[in-house]
Amino acid sequence: MATAHEPDVEELINGVVRPTGSMTEDAFMSWCDEDVKAEWVDGEVVIMSPSNTNHVRLLYWLGRVMGDFVEDRGLGEMFGPELFVRFAGLRRRRVPDLFFIANERLGLLQVNHFEGAPDLIIEIVSPESRSRDLRDKYADYEAAGVREYWIIDPDEEELAVYALDASGRFQKVAADGDRVASAVIPGFSLRAGWLWQSPLPGKRIVLREMGLND
Repeated sequence: MATAHEPDVEELINGVVRPTGSMTEDAFMSWCDEDVKAEWVDGEVVIMSPSNTNHVRLLYWLGRVMGDFVEDRGLGEMFGPELFVRFAGLRRRRVPDLFFIANERLGLLQVNHFEGAPDLIIEIVSPESRSRDLRDKYADYEAAGVREYWIIDPDEEELAVYALDASGRFQKVAADGDRVASAVIPGFSLRAGWLWQSPLPGKRIVLREMGLND
């Protein structure tokens, strides 16, 4: 029997005590506060591991670059891992690293989540999240109708972009050299090599290459 000093290892995950058994969505939202990063998957609670330094640097660099681009072009808004994305039909509350919402769909934003499929989602792969990002979330985002899914794998130095086709299936977007362009965010593209640089390239240099003036 577990004691206060020896918690049940099946319940303690990444320093967070996960409730045992299945949880309703309402119970999950009551339990999950701002200090806990977790997802709800058809009653199961998935605790997310703390991000490493390189992950956080890349996440915030991308958020600044993409946020400035969509703001300058008046295309919509970028959001980070502070908000849930709710797929009601799939019984999922996911926490993408980054996601983009076009202007005409901003009305679907709720107090603490976006209701439905974002126009574009980005996940940055970590060793702990590899299977979840490449398989579980890939399947969820495709089924939910996310128009574009970017998977960034720093360890393997791979950038893969998938776009939803007319049949509702993801198809890999071909790169132009080392550059991959978004069809969802017109004019936005990234050189894969930028993502593996240390330090990361200056935001102004990247945006200038995409046609934004200082």
